[in-house]
Amino acid sequence: MVGWKVADTETIKKVLELIPQQPPFRFIDSIRHLNEQGVVGSCQYREDAFFYKGHFPGYPVTPGVILVETMAQIGVVALGIYQLMQKGVSVTKLRTMTSLFAFADKIEFGGIVAPGEKVIVQGEKVYFRRGNLKTRVSMTRENGDTVCSGVLTGAGIMSDEK
Repeated sequence: MVGWKVADTETIKKVLELIPQQPPFRFIDSIRHLNEQGVVGSCQYREDAFFYKGHFPGYPVTPGVILVETMAQIGVVALGIYQLMQKGVSVTKLRTMTSLFAFADKIEFGGIVAPGEKVIVQGEKVYFRRGNLKTRVSMTRENGDTVCSGVLTGAGIMSDEK
């Protein structure tokens, strides 16, 4: 995402405040880059997260559905909120909207994520139209190794109201 013009820190802070998912089901720690073309954010999975106890006892591994949810929260929800802010949708309206992760395609996993590990998610907008945001999303470890990738679509994130 070299050469990106990125949103200012106040805009990024506002986007993070508007993310509807909350602990223990929020998987965004930070947003590093954000603009109309895409987003880069990160998540470090807590070692005591609720899902490790049963997945798998004695050998905890971050479930694939949590990895996909992380990619959706950063690559669809955060980017969708930013897109709407750029279209002039008010913060008041954004607080009452529901973002729906609607579709996952071509999801591929390239490794496991251990408790306490930090991942980087990069989402690149494919299109944003008629209330749908489609993104090409990838998740890597801090060293750049790919964990998973795919194409995600969010629906219900657009309203005609401002």
